[in-house]
Amino acid sequence: MENMNNPLGIIAGSGHLPLQLIEKCRAKGREVFVVAIENDTDLQTVENVPHVWIRLGAIGTAIEYLRKAGVSELVLAGKINRPSMSALKPDAMGAKLIAKLGFSIFGGDTKIFKTILNFLEEEGFKIVGSEEISAEILADQGIIGKHKPSEQDQKDMQIAKEVLQAIGSFDIGQGVIVKNGLVLGIEAAEGTDSLIERCGKIKGEGKGGVLLKSRKPIQEERVDLPTIGIQTIELIAQAGFAGIAIEAGHSLILDREQAIATADRLGIFIYGCE
Repeated sequence: MENMNNPLGIIAGSGHLPLQLIEKCRAKGREVFVVAIENDTDLQTVENVPHVWIRLGAIGTAIEYLRKAGVSELVLAGKINRPSMSALKPDAMGAKLIAKLGFSIFGGDTKIFKTILNFLEEEGFKIVGSEEISAEILADQGIIGKHKPSEQDQKDMQIAKEVLQAIGSFDIGQGVIVKNGLVLGIEAAEGTDSLIERCGKIKGEGKGGVLLKSRKPIQEERVDLPTIGIQTIELIAQAGFAGIAIEAGHSLILDREQAIATADRLGIFIYGCE
């Protein structure tokens, strides 16, 4: 349940999700306060919005400004690039968080996110998921748009599901591309866009192939849910793949109407899997 009497705090990375949440809050008449991350947050995200710019290691400064703004609920949205330890330059509270992270700071994202969220909760903030602010960004089940997956596409989806389930405990990634039963690539540290571009070079002749985005078994669901948007769809089309499968109820579609319209125009299917 949202607390509409207090501003929503948004720790904003890059991409359109933070701006979409800001627009949703405006439509509801709720104020926001944005913590913008140097070298990550897009400039347009904070236009005409109360905000503060911080370097990633300045956790204490961020918390101080959030408290002054009256924030009690906090959402983490957008992509934040992982810096080198030498570039982090943490303040006192940032150093405390790094100590809690320990060696997990060199590992997968899930352990890092869980530690950060627990840390923020200990500081008195309630962490909410992006979908709690804008429920319509959640993917629903079945065909999304006018294009349907073929029988082979559905077989490829099943293989992709099994692959992600098998590797999920290693905290590697949320995406895999399969074509005609062959696993072309698994998402690692490079991200979904690079995965699509890499697999497009080895896909062979003919249209076909499916990108599946799904949660890890150890997923921290309040942040970093599998996400697709217009750019994902355009890259899939450019690479010559048939479509995208996403986990229904646990994945996000950014700019939903425009994304679906783009998929329809480019002949790409979007399918919400169980």
